[in-house]
Amino acid sequence: MNFVEELRWRGMLHDIMPGTEELLNKGMVSGYIGFDPTADSLHVGSLAQIMTLIHFQRAGHKPFALVGGATGMVGDPSGKSAERNLLSEDVLQHNLAGIQKQLEKFLDFNDSANSAQMVNNYDWFKDYTFLNFIRDVGKHITVNYMMAKDSVKNRISGDTGMSFTEFTYQLVQGYDFYYLWKHNNCALQMGGSDQWGNIVTGTELIRRKDGGEAYALTTQLIKKSDGTKFGKTEGGNIWLDKNKTKEFDFYNFWFNTSDEDAKNFIRVFTLLERKEIEELESKHNEAPHLRILQSKLAEDITVRVHGLEAFELIAITKKFTFDNNYHWKDLFNLTEKHFLKIFSSTNIFFTSKYLSPAFIEEDIISFLADIMNFDENGQYRYMFESKNEAKKLILNGGVYINKVKITLNHKLNDFEFFIDKYVFIQKGKKNSALVVLCQDVSAEMKRIQSLVQD
Repeated sequence: MNFVEELRWRGMLHDIMPGTEELLNKGMVSGYIGFDPTADSLHVGSLAQIMTLIHFQRAGHKPFALVGGATGMVGDPSGKSAERNLLSEDVLQHNLAGIQKQLEKFLDFNDSANSAQMVNNYDWFKDYTFLNFIRDVGKHITVNYMMAKDSVKNRISGDTGMSFTEFTYQLVQGYDFYYLWKHNNCALQMGGSDQWGNIVTGTELIRRKDGGEAYALTTQLIKKSDGTKFGKTEGGNIWLDKNKTKEFDFYNFWFNTSDEDAKNFIRVFTLLERKEIEELESKHNEAPHLRILQSKLAEDITVRVHGLEAFELIAITKKFTFDNNYHWKDLFNLTEKHFLKIFSSTNIFFTSKYLSPAFIEEDIISFLADIMNFDENGQYRYMFESKNEAKKLILNGGVYINKVKITLNHKLNDFEFFIDKYVFIQKGKKNSALVVLCQDVSAEMKRIQSLVQD
């Protein structure tokens, strides 16, 4: 597999320094990409760079994933309009541990010659004094050279200006490249196109300081066809951590992409071969309403990020939500934990009443009026404002229990409860809830949260 050609046909390649492709064709090359540790999880915006490292390793080269424990304390000004908040060492260490765990899902960290390797630039900066740094590194790169970079010019000419801390960032990142070149035989740095200036500062430092040769390659920044920012929704970033972005929401982010974006994303974010992608595109063009490209895209990425089990539960969730032939009792073979994952994006309400012979004979309206949970201020809120509201909605055909439209003649014992405690309520077209029957609402909330996160 030719690494550069792989990036080309996938539409990922942006810039490449002369001589880079020739170097890569000679044999195994060590190369690295840096990852920002400003959170304890990567988000989908990081996936393009992760995919670059995956292709790099599949082509027989050795990938280094650099997590910026030191540079995270400075902040990269590239593409930023204002200086970022600096992080404490404790927060950085927590973030680095989370990122490393995620990268291990994608890259092969075995003991082979091209095994992936994780490095943290804090390890070589923590004992490097300021005086030694400006003597050993700063003297090799002129202020004129640094001022010529777009990331510097754009900030200096803007309203916020640029601090000395941010101005020195390219020297710090340049030294990362020098250190890995010197100590790990790392001849190539890769990154997004906005990193070109920082990367070539590293190649220049290697040349000026030790007379060495190093190379640069950047990939396209991912953009959506409608001009909106990739990886963002109304709810914020789409994270790789299931505790920050639920698996079902993660899947839907990819499934809901436009046709034009899906044709781009399936090349960038999956490992499908060119022939298979072209066949999928052909089938998709024949029946766009089936969303064949989006389905395969969402499946492939979800399985690699969250695992096959998570995807299978998402598939069940879709069937239960959209397939009228998939019934409530079809969920009864699931464990409680998996059952709750099916409803991970559904509101959870409670009733402090519990199943008893008297309770199950109770009329539907009284039951609905008792369903509640807590708002963000810890105050009670009810799913139905009153018995009158519940009655009115039932008469208008707007209430479903376990996907069955109910009438005033229904009793609770007409419906089966999952493990005798869960029932699914739909109020109108847009409001639904998983209702939990329990004696102690507070204790049950904690138990469910622990079970889902386990």
